[in-house]
Amino acid sequence: MRHFNQQKGSNHPICKIDPRVKLLTALAMLVMVISGKGLIFPLVVAVLGVILSLFIGIRSKAIALRFAEPGFIILMVLLLKLFCTGHTPLFSFNILGVEIAGQREGLAEGLLIASRITGAVAVITALSFSTPFTELMAAFAWLRVPREFIEIALFAWRYLFMLFDDARVIYSAQKNRLGYTNYRQGLRSLGTLTGSLVVKAFDNSRNVTTAMEQRGYDGAMPMLKQKPFRSVELSASITFLIGMAILWNI
Repeated sequence: MRHFNQQKGSNHPICKIDPRVKLLTALAMLVMVISGKGLIFPLVVAVLGVILSLFIGIRSKAIALRFAEPGFIILMVLLLKLFCTGHTPLFSFNILGVEIAGQREGLAEGLLIASRITGAVAVITALSFSTPFTELMAAFAWLRVPREFIEIALFAWRYLFMLFDDARVIYSAQKNRLGYTNYRQGLRSLGTLTGSLVVKAFDNSRNVTTAMEQRGYDGAMPMLKQKPFRSVELSASITFLIGMAILWNI
């Protein structure tokens, strides 16, 4: 569990800012990134997000992992837009008698979407690295996100680590018993592991529900209660957003 829950930069001053301020700032940045009409602003936001993550002590490998899956989506979007949108040929080549041409308009649209995705991912990455999950959920609760969503997210986050530990134990046991010596045996072992995790998840959910009902749980979570805003943090956030809005408007 500690591998997922560890937050190396948790002692950094940025990490101690009120999570509601960080969440509101991140939401405003997302709106500006998505509504931007050029490539410059989203890319600037992306660079700032990466620099902020490095500044609070996050390793570059961890940041790269956060961008891995969005990077694949960006590549697919670029290829689809390049070859399926537009009417001005940029280049062409022939495969098995089929001529494939890249379009200038498609490339421009693909780069714009890619820059927006990159900027948005950078904002979410910086927010997630600088804010513990429980505090982030508390900020969402302050924004009047339905309590059921907050409750499910917190329980899922908590027991995901337990399932990960169970999966690691089962995998180690299977590997020690040569459960992954060949392709067929590996698939059989993987199926057994998956089935075992599903059963464990069901049993854990039933046990937790019973235990919480016996303790009189009514859905109220003390950790969702908030302290008053600090004027210094609000002023810094507003100043930053004004500066970014000026850059967005250029």
